[in-house]
Amino acid sequence: MKNKIIATLVAFGLVGSASAIEINENLSINGFIDTSYTHVEDDAGGGNDEQQLGLDEWELNFLFNVGGASGAIHIDDNDDVDNEPSTDTDVDVEQAFIGYTLESGVSLTIGKYGSQLGFEREDPGGLYTFSRAYGGSSASQFNLGDVDSNVYEGVRFGYSSDVIGVGLSLQNTSNSDIEANELDLEFSFAYTGIENLNLGGGYRFDNRGDSSNEEDVLNIHVSTIVGKFLLGAEFIEVENGGANKAQQQDLDGWMVVADYDVSEKLGVALRISSNELDGSNDYEKVTLAPNYSLTDSLGVILEYSDVDTGSGGDANELALELTFTF
Repeated sequence: MKNKIIATLVAFGLVGSASAIEINENLSINGFIDTSYTHVEDDAGGGNDEQQLGLDEWELNFLFNVGGASGAIHIDDNDDVDNEPSTDTDVDVEQAFIGYTLESGVSLTIGKYGSQLGFEREDPGGLYTFSRAYGGSSASQFNLGDVDSNVYEGVRFGYSSDVIGVGLSLQNTSNSDIEANELDLEFSFAYTGIENLNLGGGYRFDNRGDSSNEEDVLNIHVSTIVGKFLLGAEFIEVENGGANKAQQQDLDGWMVVADYDVSEKLGVALRISSNELDGSNDYEKVTLAPNYSLTDSLGVILEYSDVDTGSGGDANELALELTFTF
């Protein structure tokens, strides 16, 4: 079962990893190998059922700490978001950044890094389920922690203490097809000053290289641990600009999740989520995901999801995921 405390801290941007192998005083490494079997049954029939078996993703992270400065390079090979084999077989540098933190808690990070918004964080170690909450044509706009679609090049200014963390990122536009004339902006915060309660979120402005097509994202998420339960909730609002009023969209998404520790090794997660695809259709999902720790480093998740894909489309999704972390 995935460690709730670590997963929660990762979700709020307070730690970057659950573990690391120390090579020397300046270098350590961690990473994971993620495999799965998925079966999607289209309730509409017509032979649209799909099965997929294989390696979803592997990642190797090099973590540096030299002379008070720190840095990370994430080497990654990942399938596409929809669990379909990627046509790009090259190994990529997912993230690469350097940072420096003063004793006062003020920090500076420069390079290529993921967004600090979103309850569900970057990699499998930050999820309680196999799948992510949001889907459909607007999935990338709502799955904010997914580095497949939310990684940026820029500079981030931050401050952290025992109970609060804030960040301000100035970054290049996420649309690589256009030449922007101004930087995008992301503000993030995390607060843990109340016992067993975590509050986080923030705001992102993406100018898309054209003020008439800008995107504004507001995110708020909260979680609490009550006995053996972890309860979480999230709200996301995405405003997409357009050349005229008819093309503008104001889309909302939300999720609630509960994860219960049956034992030290066995847990069960239940998640309900919804995100607007357009003004009249929603992508809705109910997910049940038992998870079991075979060892401290090897975990398995069995997941079933009932999905309303919008416009009257329904699907049943079954997945078995095996993740090795180090």
